[in-house]
This record gives sequence, C-alpha cells and structure tokens, in this order.
Amino acid sequence: MMVQTMSQRAARFFILTMIFAPAATSSSVTLSAQQASPFAALAGRWTGEGRLGLKDSPPETVKCRATYFLTDGKDELKQNIRCATAGGSIEVQSQIENAAGVLSGHWKETTRNLEGDLTGAVKPNGLRIVVKGGDLTANMDILVRDNKQVVEIQFINSALVGLSLLMTKG
Repeated sequence: MMVQTMSQRAARFFILTMIFAPAATSSSVTLSAQQASPFAALAGRWTGEGRLGLKDSPPETVKCRATYFLTDGKDELKQNIRCATAGGSIEVQSQIENAAGVLSGHWKETTRNLEGDLTGAVKPNGLRIVVKGGDLTANMDILVRDNKQVVEIQFINSALVGLSLLMTKG
C-alpha cells in the first residue's frame, strides 16, 4: 500500500529537493521568470513509468504518457496523463490557468469519474496543485528540470491512494 508515514514523506521530499534544488539557482531552470509562461517547459509529450497505489491492493507499476498543450493568447495549459497497469488504467485531464503565479482550473480522473476544481501556485521548479470536488481531495506536484519531470499525486479519502511518475520529454 502506498500510505506513507511522515518520515517516509519527509525522506522522499528531501530526495526530490536534492535532485531539483540545484535547478532553482542555475541558468538551466526550466520554469524561470524570463519565460513567457511558466507552462512553456511542459509543452509536448512525455513518457515514463511509476507506481499507482490503490486502497486495499498492493501498488502497481504503471507506464505512462503525458501530453501538455499550451493555449494561444492565454496563459493556459491542458494536461492529459494516461497510465496503464496490469490491472487497469488511470487517466487524468486538467485544464490549468495561470494569473500572476496563481493557478486555477479543473481536474478530472476519467476512469473512476473523479473530478474537482483546482487551485495552486507556480513554484521555481514546477507547480503545486490542490484539487477539491464532491468526494475528491488530492494534492498534485509537478517538478521539472531540463527534460525530466516528476508528477506526484496524493489522493485523500479515495479508492486511489497515490500516483508517482518519473517521465522524460520526447
């Protein structure tokens, strides 16, 4: 099961921070203030794998594809993440708008019909998002450095527990 203790979450956060922190101070920051949109580094197709946690089941390995589309004339991003496991699939669709670093929009997991409104913030190396709606509460972090991306989704009070992905652009 993907339920983590506080120390496990702290350890994973430390590891991710060590991987991505150097990007926050280097010239290779992919989500920098100089770019027209904080979404620019995400545009395109990403592939990779990770783990999907389901309540009352062991975690499953997933293979995933994420596609990000930028909307012309508006600081908006459309995100599609499709993952397949031996036992099924998960598909996340998001529409995210940026207004001076404050995020808003809509988020949906189509295979289980979970959806909600999202809020969040642009961070130096990615996005931090909270989703709330009906019976759904989830946190989603997207970290980007060069051609690598980490997506972490934690579901609260759901049959889904979490989704952790490491993807490469191209």
